[in-house]
Amino acid sequence: MADSADIIEDEDVDDEGLPKRLVAAVLDAVASTNVAALNALLNPLHPADVADLLEQIDQRDRATLLFLWRDGIDGEILSELGDDLRSEVIDLLGPAELADAVRDLESDDVVDLVEDLGVDQQEQVLDALEAGNRVAVEKALAYPDESAGRLMQMEVVRAPSHWTVGQTIDFLRASDDLPEQFYHVILVDPRMKPVGYVTLGRLLGTPRLIHLTELLEDSFRTFRVDQDEEEVAYAFNQYHLISAPVVDEDDRLVGVITIDDAMIVLDDEHDEDILRLAGVDAESSLTDKVIATTKRRFPWLAVNLVTAIFASLIISLFEDTIATLVALAVLMPIVASMGGNAGTQSLTVAVRSIATKDLTGANVWRVIRREVLVGLVNGAIFAVVMGIVGWVWFGSPMLGLVIAIAMVINMVVAGLAGTGIPVLLEKMGVDPALASGAFVTTVTDVVGFFAFLGLAAVMLL
Repeated sequence: MADSADIIEDEDVDDEGLPKRLVAAVLDAVASTNVAALNALLNPLHPADVADLLEQIDQRDRATLLFLWRDGIDGEILSELGDDLRSEVIDLLGPAELADAVRDLESDDVVDLVEDLGVDQQEQVLDALEAGNRVAVEKALAYPDESAGRLMQMEVVRAPSHWTVGQTIDFLRASDDLPEQFYHVILVDPRMKPVGYVTLGRLLGTPRLIHLTELLEDSFRTFRVDQDEEEVAYAFNQYHLISAPVVDEDDRLVGVITIDDAMIVLDDEHDEDILRLAGVDAESSLTDKVIATTKRRFPWLAVNLVTAIFASLIISLFEDTIATLVALAVLMPIVASMGGNAGTQSLTVAVRSIATKDLTGANVWRVIRREVLVGLVNGAIFAVVMGIVGWVWFGSPMLGLVIAIAMVINMVVAGLAGTGIPVLLEKMGVDPALASGAFVTTVTDVVGFFAFLGLAAVMLL
């Protein structure tokens, strides 16, 4: 019987994720309740691959798989699942299985596991922890959502600042509760305030009698427990940090944040921005139920309906103009569509730059000016093209001139709105990724229709 490693080795999966043969083999094993085959297929897989597989199969097969693969689910697999699916899987696990799954996780991973669960499920997970781990997790959960306190792990490798390399190495070798992964030894003063850190590489490559204070890294910085996790992730990315200590209100060491957790925050923020630009809730996933998905998407579809009605009202102002020259009805969607696409391009760049703090008050006018000029140049190029098309198509040079002028106007406005609206919303404290799309589309539609139809009414009739 081929196991998952054989299937993955035989099939190219670079672009398609899990091989279809593997998913099919797992479903066959589930259907035939073949526990041995299921173990052979699932045990060699990485936790992320198991999570992907659980997301790809339906709810009934998922329940049967978890029943058959009794000892297979561990904490790393649970950490890889989306929130809704994780909640479903936890409900399907027994208390003993859940305890085995979360027992070996670091405190930050357990916090990430339980913070989005309901109260009953949180209690299930907390009850599965040892007393000391439970206290650490409950303390972390007391910190604000999306803060450094929620992101940090409390398992910290620290040493007094007066120690030598030899003392530190002997301490590490004698310790039996070191974190599974760590990158620095954090130096603390007698009041438990961090004063610097030393990388493991320099520690192991330095003679034993050298004091730790001679090996301090220049990149050292601390974060407060209540500091926003986006600020933390930005600092990790900006200053190329590997790990950093977290301090309480008295500047005492309470935990450490590592690069893997900071990068997860960055990835989540990027995914959130992409989803919100499309008017989709950031919590949406492929495993969501129909009702939940409908509720999450309905509000912004309703907003889009209102903005579309507003654009239609602008068109209704020119009913007589359109009735007189039907060609306008044929051409006016082109002007609005080109403006909408140009606005979306500027909007996407602006939202991304705001998220990475590249677009600031110091350069905002330069960026807006650039986007307006880009809209002007592109508008002029496409105006020539559409002017010729309008002339040839309908035999009217004036019609070609009208659509050319309207194209330039709308492309310039698109560049201005696509950059200006996200900046304005961000200043007002509104997430620009969530709200900008509807406003930019409305502006480009309204301006496009009004410019084209208004010019037609003046120049053609």
